Amino acid sequence: MRDRARFQAWLLALGLLLLSGPAQAQLRCERLVATGNPEYPPYLWRDPHNPQHLIGANADLLKQIAESLGVKIEVLYTGPWSRAQDEVRTGRVDLIAGAFLTLPRLDSMDYIHPAFYTTSSVVWMRKSEPFPYASWADLRGRTGGTLVNNSFGQQFDAFAKDNLSLEEVPSLTQAFQKLLLGRTDYVLYERYPGVALAETLSMTNDLLALDPPISSEGLYLTLSHNSACNEPWLRGQLAKKMTELSAAGVPESLLARNLERWKEQQQLPASVPNP
Repeated sequence: MRDRARFQAWLLALGLLLLSGPAQAQLRCERLVATGNPEYPPYLWRDPHNPQHLIGANADLLKQIAESLGVKIEVLYTGPWSRAQDEVRTGRVDLIAGAFLTLPRLDSMDYIHPAFYTTSSVVWMRKSEPFPYASWADLRGRTGGTLVNNSFGQQFDAFAKDNLSLEEVPSLTQAFQKLLLGRTDYVLYERYPGVALAETLSMTNDLLALDPPISSEGLYLTLSHNSACNEPWLRGQLAKKMTELSAAGVPESLLARNLERWKEQQQLPASVPNP
């Protein structure tokens, strides 16, 4: 009789645990922190009114996802792109709000499918000293510039490692400045953010973005393996919401809206964000 009572008590405890599991999964992380490339308009850039936060199309997309899940996601400035990746890799920050898919990142991050944008990366050069460019091979024998820990897709990254001479710097501003000073022959970066920053720096008349692109890659939300919030429930919900929003065309409308937002901000009196 006593054994039967113990067995019934055990079944009751197990049932309560199973019933509470989904609720606990949903409530375990009510706040997540995301970061990303701070020189990435119209996708991401530092809020001029609150420089410790990032704003842009990617941040707005995360906000919509967070609201539908009943959680809070803050998109914070954690330093240059290389440091932002380190913060997520170690788990000090939960999410990257926009990253290309690479094998090294798969070792430390889960990618949330589908990609919410496809972006093209191009060769930038000085208008005053252009050189013939039609394929990756034309970059051999020249010195290029790129950002620390930046990626252009697995295929191009492998080619660059074996064939190109690339100097890494923390920011696109520095990369463009080195290019115009003649210290590099070209810069590799995405077209959209490159155009936006060139306009801001009054470099549009000095720089040239060439076709064909070196790569066109999907931009993904990633979740750190070391995040305390990395659970199957959260990964599944993020993928579900991303699929729904992408099918509804939400990312494209947010991109168009934030391109106008960026342009409007550049027309206001300049203010330098605090480091």
